[in-house]
Amino acid sequence: MGMSFLRVPGARLYYEVHGSGPVLLMIPGGPADAGVFAGLAAYMADRYTVVPYDPRGNSRSALDGPPEDQRMGVHGDDAARLLAALGAEPAYMLGSSGGAQIGLNLAARYPGRVHTLVAHEPPCVGLLPDAAEQRAFVNAVYDTYRTHGVRPAMQKFAAGAGLRDGPQSPPPPEMREAFGRIMRNLDFFLAHGLQPISLYVPDVATLRAGPARLVVGVGETSTGQLAHRTAVALAERLGTAPVTFPGDHGGYGTQPAAFAEKLHRVLRGE
Repeated sequence: MGMSFLRVPGARLYYEVHGSGPVLLMIPGGPADAGVFAGLAAYMADRYTVVPYDPRGNSRSALDGPPEDQRMGVHGDDAARLLAALGAEPAYMLGSSGGAQIGLNLAARYPGRVHTLVAHEPPCVGLLPDAAEQRAFVNAVYDTYRTHGVRPAMQKFAAGAGLRDGPQSPPPPEMREAFGRIMRNLDFFLAHGLQPISLYVPDVATLRAGPARLVVGVGETSTGQLAHRTAVALAERLGTAPVTFPGDHGGYGTQPAAFAEKLHRVLRGE
């Protein structure tokens, strides 16, 4: 594994390079960083140049100035610059949750950079029939954070999104260091990321007309959860069927071997 930094306007991006082959960029969501893809990268590195990175403001991708609200366009620019540094060919991409939102922004605005994007459960609540209710939920989580702090806000978020509140078992060894970093990112996520990420609505018309191949992924065991619902809504707008992946919202981490095989088949168009 190689570890590097890329200077971008206003930040320095940390990224890793595993294996060889066509580039497969991996974008984590919310407060997560490249470490959540450690297991998946190990199973994909014999077929791809796997490049997970920390989005700006998370973990090792430090901002040059004080924290500010995240903007999907800035994140999309960051990903495009990283892909340009890796080569000229259109790349494969996996975006998870908020990382899928970044990938969708990139695919709409830099279509020549993307061969295939797998957008796994992007939380684009504005596409839901009950969008107003879900926007109110997101804003209520933010208000809870501002009033009561991280723990109550994350409890409210987990309950409303249909997620379990925190890990139910110790993280695997390759995830323990990443888990500690992610916990330290929660303040930044709640203060500056939750609303911009969740309230971002992908440019469906541009995505449908563009050259990039788009695959919307859903978790096999996440049916009924908020991000599963938003993914299905996005697939309907794109005129495609969602593709089921092993596990839940974080199946890439809990079932990396099975997730890797499914991802490889999807990227090959099988």
